[in-house]
Amino acid sequence: MPITSQTVLVLLNQLFFLSFSKAYGFVVPQQVKYQTRTIESQNAVRLHATKRDEKWGNIIERRSMLSRVLSVSGAVVTAGSLTAFPNSANARIGKDSEWPLWIALPVAPYSKRKTIRRNIGPGVWTFDQLIGIYYVHVPIRMTVIATNQNTRDAGLLVYAPVAPTKECLSLLQELIDKYGPIKTIILPSVAVEHKVNAGPFARAFPRADFYATDRQYSFPLNLPSLFLGLPPWTKPLPASSRIDGKSIWGENSEFEHEVLTVKPGPGSQFQDVALFHKPSKTLLICDTVFATGIDPPVILTEEPDYTRALLFHARDEKDEVVPDTLENRRKGWRRIVLLFNFFFPGSGVGNLGPGPILQALGTPTNKYGWGGWKPFSWKESEIKDFDVFSDGGKPTVLPIIQIILARGPKEVKNWLNVVTQWNFERVIPAHLDAPLAIDSTQFAQPFQFIATGRNEVRFCDEDVAFLRRAEEGFLSFSVF
Repeated sequence: MPITSQTVLVLLNQLFFLSFSKAYGFVVPQQVKYQTRTIESQNAVRLHATKRDEKWGNIIERRSMLSRVLSVSGAVVTAGSLTAFPNSANARIGKDSEWPLWIALPVAPYSKRKTIRRNIGPGVWTFDQLIGIYYVHVPIRMTVIATNQNTRDAGLLVYAPVAPTKECLSLLQELIDKYGPIKTIILPSVAVEHKVNAGPFARAFPRADFYATDRQYSFPLNLPSLFLGLPPWTKPLPASSRIDGKSIWGENSEFEHEVLTVKPGPGSQFQDVALFHKPSKTLLICDTVFATGIDPPVILTEEPDYTRALLFHARDEKDEVVPDTLENRRKGWRRIVLLFNFFFPGSGVGNLGPGPILQALGTPTNKYGWGGWKPFSWKESEIKDFDVFSDGGKPTVLPIIQIILARGPKEVKNWLNVVTQWNFERVIPAHLDAPLAIDSTQFAQPFQFIATGRNEVRFCDEDVAFLRRAEEGFLSFSVF
């Protein structure tokens, strides 16, 4: 499929709203200017914040009216605005799942942010929500760990906060009641999909220490840190938990961490925090490593409104009504994964011209939303392509992340040298499947591409062809 101006526009849209959105945009970064305060002044700020955040619930309620108005507006938009809001039903998603601040990043599932909590291991829980566009919906995951139990410092650590809906906070409160207050919150990325929720979440727990990676920046202007949405008590997370041989978390700490920082171009930054919890032998990671199997994640199967994404992509014809079966759910998930990872997979035949759009304009009430817009058809090779990517659920590095990391091989090698010394037995990424039952040796295997500097591991050549051409062309100056 030739790269046209239309494919470039669609790619840029995907870059901003999906996992390629590892920052706010193509600009010179505005690093967060954290304010240095004494302990007394920090406490004064937090006390003020606590009083202010007592009003948070009332503010949320008032803003929810705006959210509902915008949601209704999206529902009545004509099919000519197919890239705005697909048809959506409340299904079984209750009022407590509403997130009125979704307009800060207007992607699916918009105001309907269902949260699913799962116990992953001893004292480790994940909180899954959903994120995506054009029904390319994937989990976005927060992890919570109980720390220092049976001591007076008992509490919880939160990694990669999600939207703090009433439902999410209620599920979290159950852990707080049993294991202690939230002590630490970590924003492990500069990616907008993680950053947009971190500020509101931290403000809900102003007494917790809130750390963020130190290369945060904004788009389209280099705004002051106040406008990044992060609270004034935000602290920069040190590059490593070990400084001069001593742990910043305390000598008897349950945690180690190492920050991966790569600057792939003049207008971008990439950061990820590997956080190791020693007692549970669990490694937390944000965007660097993913894995998936044939079955869609639970967050996509628990609610009819979310399951629609699987059936939408399981169609072979525009107006086809797809039975809700395990086979069709797997088929839809397979195609979502290929689109999420490759944008234009080799097994997908794209038609981004006016034809599919005009057809969708004629069916604005299509059962699945988007007017049934179907710009892709699929070859039989999609099964092979998915199997090669998935490889039975083995971990991998997404091709676009490979392009980023290949521009900082020294930084990646140094980071791996630290992380692979830790004795972990499971890895929890912030997207796709979790947990991954892998150790440090298995964790290092997907990074073999660092030796060649190109995205040449495991994927079918036809799937990465588009990204390779993009890397050599309009992305050659910078990744995002």
